[in-house]
Amino acid sequence: QGQLVESGGGSVQAGGSLRLSCAASGYTVKIVCMGWFRQAPGKEREGVASIYTNRDHTYYADSVKGRFTISRDNAKNTIYLQMNDLKPEDTATYYCAADRVDGRCHATLSQPEYAMPYWGKGTLVTISS
Repeated sequence: QGQLVESGGGSVQAGGSLRLSCAASGYTVKIVCMGWFRQAPGKEREGVASIYTNRDHTYYADSVKGRFTISRDNAKNTIYLQMNDLKPEDTATYYCAADRVDGRCHATLSQPEYAMPYWGKGTLVTISS
């Protein structure tokens, strides 16, 4: 059984930056898509960004476009989320997720029927005003 381990969360002031990392290990299936999701207290989980592991396609929620950048290092089986110009509304637990099914890396951000099957335990990001 594989695992996804997030790191890099913390507390910063509005306007600051953080970089999250997610390392995948132990999967016996080929992971073709990885992404970041977040859930704030009392709110539903929302897709933030996703990236294919086998081609240079990335996708973002409208709320983070221009501020967040997702990237990958296939040699390390790791993805990153560089978060700049952070706002209090970015406060949430951020979860890394992975999928072995190709072709739904974009849809998975907004359509629950395409939810990724593999999830990390999350890392907390707190932005103060």
